[in-house]
Amino acid sequence: MKKAFVVPVAAALFAVGSTASAMAHAQEKPLVIGTNNWAENVAVANLWKLVLDGQGYDVELSDVGKSALFAGLASGDFDLSLELWLPYTDKAFLEPYKDTLEVHDAWYDRTGLGLVVPSYVDIDSIPELAKRADEFEYQGSPTILGIDPGSAIAGMTDDAIETYDLPLNQVNSSEPAMMSALDRAYKSEEPIVVTLWNPHWAFADYDLKYLKDPEKVYGDGDTIYWFSREGFSGDDPWLTAVLDAWHMSDESLGELMSEIESQDDPVAGARTWLEENRDQVDEWLAAGEQIQP
Repeated sequence: MKKAFVVPVAAALFAVGSTASAMAHAQEKPLVIGTNNWAENVAVANLWKLVLDGQGYDVELSDVGKSALFAGLASGDFDLSLELWLPYTDKAFLEPYKDTLEVHDAWYDRTGLGLVVPSYVDIDSIPELAKRADEFEYQGSPTILGIDPGSAIAGMTDDAIETYDLPLNQVNSSEPAMMSALDRAYKSEEPIVVTLWNPHWAFADYDLKYLKDPEKVYGDGDTIYWFSREGFSGDDPWLTAVLDAWHMSDESLGELMSEIESQDDPVAGARTWLEENRDQVDEWLAAGEQIQP
């Protein structure tokens, strides 16, 4: 389990939208947020740690794999997690726990997911990729570069290889390793195909395109919800109201992720974004004012 970032509480910095009632609810309250190593998950988890540390919570970020995340929420090891993609990507992960976990309000509309190439690559669909697989060699063989093998997108890519009869192998590693390979290929304008999703900072830093997926192996776009262990909404109605009020546009989330990427530090990047977007955070926190102590 990866050690959570430790951030000193700066009360003056995070007096954002705080109220006496909110502090009464949150004072010295431990909170464990289950996370995974996707760029947008790292971004929003560190943002909420900063915000909630400033509201009197003692927040721990616990980085685990997808399966362990759902099991940990079901067992009560984690209080909540900030990213559940439905109706497609996380359906299989949620299914065993759908009667015990609480799925709350959406905070991001219309994701993307699939096979991605740089815009200079002159193919536009997965069927075209099948015909020109030899152009996408990596370490000597036609390859789709992916992230960790336990991720939903890795399983979907295995399905895509079978559905489209692709003469390519999926090579799984970490997201940073995949992005490093994309960066090298992009700078040399070499063909490369990777598994990617949006929201992701890569679409702000590179000119990329999804390959069309006529069989919809990767679905047709998801909505991102936050979710929690059973009983969380009753245990913490203030935070439930605040997180239900949370919503981010593609632009605001992209700015947050880009700030983190440019500073190469999720805490520093989230802090900078927070300082520049206090009005937006104030609106989220204001939802908690309606909750009676």
